[in-house]
Amino acid sequence: MHSLATAAPVPTTLAQVDREKIYQWINELSSPETRENALLELSKKRESVPDLAPMLWHSFGTIAALLQEIVNIYPSINPPTLTAHQSNRVCNALALLQCVASHPETRSAFLAAHIPLFLYPFLHTVSKTRPFEYLRLTSLGVIVETGFRHVGQADLELLTSSDLPASASQSAGITGALVKTDEQEVINFLLTTEIIPLCLRIMESGSELSKTVATFILQKILLDDTGLAYICQTYERFSHVAMILGKMVLQLSKEPSARLLKHVVRCYLRLSDNPRAREALRQCLPDQLKDTTFAQVLKDDTTTKRWLAQLVKNLQEGQVTDPRGIPLPPQ
Repeated sequence: MHSLATAAPVPTTLAQVDREKIYQWINELSSPETRENALLELSKKRESVPDLAPMLWHSFGTIAALLQEIVNIYPSINPPTLTAHQSNRVCNALALLQCVASHPETRSAFLAAHIPLFLYPFLHTVSKTRPFEYLRLTSLGVIVETGFRHVGQADLELLTSSDLPASASQSAGITGALVKTDEQEVINFLLTTEIIPLCLRIMESGSELSKTVATFILQKILLDDTGLAYICQTYERFSHVAMILGKMVLQLSKEPSARLLKHVVRCYLRLSDNPRAREALRQCLPDQLKDTTFAQVLKDDTTTKRWLAQLVKNLQEGQVTDPRGIPLPPQ
């Protein structure tokens, strides 16, 4: 008992020392000479310091320093000359912005300042080199983390891939940070910016992991009533989404990915909740989702199989057929 009693104050002492180091590193962000190391150390600590976001947001010049890190690599985007070192460094800055994006005390101010818009140029990139891939994933991660609070563990698994370096996997959270909140202000922000076209672009041409995260963001937007109504409001918006999802299904039939297919099916299922979209999907739902193409991929995934069965059922309900049971085209 005595040894336990004497040992008890030690964690507090260590925590105090760590806290002094946190303050020191935050101060060091303001100086270009000490910023790189401070970015690295703070990005490592962001999970263990619950109030790091308010500390960053309210400390003088810190957010400006993080934005400077982002803007500094814009010239390396086009033409694409981004190096691994540059990518890792900016990913550390994005990891800290992810803290701010996901914290309840700072999220609204983060959105009001339109800081996510600084990341959109990264989502425009098309280079398939690893530095660019990490940069896109990290930026997508901010939106996932900020936007939708109620994200299940299975959803989060797609953001913690061993394919990513520590800096990128840590901050595969800023976009993510936004998407995790389910708050209307986040949905409204995403709908009034160009995040949907950017996600669709990545869904069409990104890596498997980037496609999965981008599809997850689209899925979360669709699951919101405002988001579903927005996408189904005009034929152009719906057809763009349906076209990209259709291309993805065709690609998945050749190169299967269970986790990506899951989010694609969920997007289709949610679209089928809208009457106009449901009518259109009766004509354009890929055959691969109606036959046994994905039976082997989904053999152990009861959730996705249930979603797929519900999708087919939704499209069959209310459909007019001839006496032989063959669907008739809409009038």
